[in-house]
Amino acid sequence: MAPEKLPRLPSLLLSLLTLLLPQADTRSFVVDRDHDRFLLDGVPFRYVSGSLHYFRVPRVLWADRLLKMRLSGLNAVQFYVPWNYHEPQPGVYNFNGSRDLIAFLHEAAIAKLLVILRPGPYICAEWEMGGLPSWLLRKPKIHLRTSDPDFLAAVDSWFKVLLPKIYPWLYHNGGNIISIQVENEYGSYKACDFSYMRHLAGLFRALLGDKILLFTTDGPEGLRCGSLQGLYTTVDFGPADNMTKIFTLLRQYEPHGPLVNSEYYTGWLDYWGHNHSTRSVPAVTKGLEKMLKLGASVNMYMFHGGTNFGYWNGADEKGRFLPITTSYDYDAPISEAGDPTPKLFALRNIISKFQEVPLGPLPPPSRKMLLGPLTLRLDGDLLAFLDILCPRGPIHSILPMTFEALKQDRGFMLYRTHLIHTIFEPTPLWVPNNGLHDRAYVMVDGVFQGVLERNMRHTVFLMGNLGARLDILVENMGRLSFGSNSSDFKGLLEPPILGQTMLIKWMMFPLKIDNLVKWWFPLQLPKSAQPQAPSGPSFYSTTFPILGSVGDTFLYLPGWTKGQVWINGFNLGRYWTKRGPQQTLYVPRPLLFPRGMLNKITLLELENVPSQPQIQFLDKPILNSTLHKTYIYSLSADSLSASEPMRLSGH
Repeated sequence: MAPEKLPRLPSLLLSLLTLLLPQADTRSFVVDRDHDRFLLDGVPFRYVSGSLHYFRVPRVLWADRLLKMRLSGLNAVQFYVPWNYHEPQPGVYNFNGSRDLIAFLHEAAIAKLLVILRPGPYICAEWEMGGLPSWLLRKPKIHLRTSDPDFLAAVDSWFKVLLPKIYPWLYHNGGNIISIQVENEYGSYKACDFSYMRHLAGLFRALLGDKILLFTTDGPEGLRCGSLQGLYTTVDFGPADNMTKIFTLLRQYEPHGPLVNSEYYTGWLDYWGHNHSTRSVPAVTKGLEKMLKLGASVNMYMFHGGTNFGYWNGADEKGRFLPITTSYDYDAPISEAGDPTPKLFALRNIISKFQEVPLGPLPPPSRKMLLGPLTLRLDGDLLAFLDILCPRGPIHSILPMTFEALKQDRGFMLYRTHLIHTIFEPTPLWVPNNGLHDRAYVMVDGVFQGVLERNMRHTVFLMGNLGARLDILVENMGRLSFGSNSSDFKGLLEPPILGQTMLIKWMMFPLKIDNLVKWWFPLQLPKSAQPQAPSGPSFYSTTFPILGSVGDTFLYLPGWTKGQVWINGFNLGRYWTKRGPQQTLYVPRPLLFPRGMLNKITLLELENVPSQPQIQFLDKPILNSTLHKTYIYSLSADSLSASEPMRLSGH
């Protein structure tokens, strides 16, 4: 299905081949409104698709995951394109390595999967800022996802780079992209700006032409503002929802053509501090079979979830700020580690009743590796590396400035000031108007005092002498990807108050922690003479060989509190052992060096270190251990637990 260039051949032979090969202009994917179906090359067609996000899977594993999807009976793959993953700074584009979108399209073609593309500009996906680049917020008054000229100018510039790249891959041009979504669940957004949606539709048509099928996706409650004449309307819902009612509502907006569920939920996302989400196999399979009997086309969200490596997780705002976990396992048919689950085999069995499933068994689960325990040694506290973490030095300001104002997109920033008088009694430090985004680690003269947290922990009590150094390390826990969708600025949005005194005269250090781990720590900086266990933000590391064969594994951090972890310089993501539910981090085999080479693990522990600073590598994940049992996701096929705040949309 990938576009190919023909080699130079004698003209007669070339003419014969031209007659034999399928021609691009004979290829088509259209809506047959007379018979409520799709037509692929003029033949009735229904897609059974699954979602997989290339940005959550290491590139070397793309082919493995796509092959397993095809062998499960799927004939299409659906995926988003996160704008912020490809345009990290205005006008700077990255389509290399794990960001090579064209390479992923090629891998999908090799796996014989058609493509349903969702380029946004907003994608949700539980991804940092819903895929929108945070540099948009450098204009503080910008109105995202509207006809705001500043937003539209940035969108137009981006799509004039992205859409021409995918144009050769449209199905009628010889590629595998059969349809493209415009925006994403726009009806769930407060703006309801039809001018914005019309602008996007016009832009897509101008850059992609009239032949490609453009569509929208919304939850039932979002169809009014999310649908647009000229774009095919689809809906999303899960196994617990009233299918008949929702499809009946869909017919009010799309009276003729195939029924389409663009996000049929095989599982659900996880929040830190909530239980691990699951969907039962009987509920998911029953719902799929019922839709297929109706002749609907279905995309299963997710079919393989993957991982929010680095700082890429998003967050919701549902009464309070809810950051998404590092694992995006999603209880999907293919696990986070790429293994087939019982849910996959049950779904494959259902699919086989309606269309041909490729012959042959699925590849077995990958080899898993046990290792450890390993003892980590202290490299030093974070403040000791400040000159390396912020080589240009601090920015000075009377009032604290946000991450966005200082062009710090993700990660951490240190705010520093000094006490202007002696504090003899424990005195509250707080940030008014919930003005801390998102989590702060407070130190006085280098001694850890406690934590402030958005919506959760509002006060730390301090004492200190005149001139004492007050350091507040602020962590960006991921910008809102769904919820209010207000501009989610990070850092200290308001000046902190100590007692009754507003603190001013700040120094701000945007920290490049990944550079420190990747470039400086490999130089084997001197270790602390004593294996102390200080509290507060500190780096720990160790090296280790792998004596046997390398396999996938799961990093377990018993007794550690919260922080960030790197394997051989690769930012594996956040851990939050104390809060859960996720207790292990998936370590893909390609990140590890084989026999004869030393691997290095580095931790930035932000709070408290266990008395034995050890870690282990397990052969099974632990995703469901939490001290906060707030949500129980246990669905039957027909009913929803009263304790579950189920939402029909949010991706």
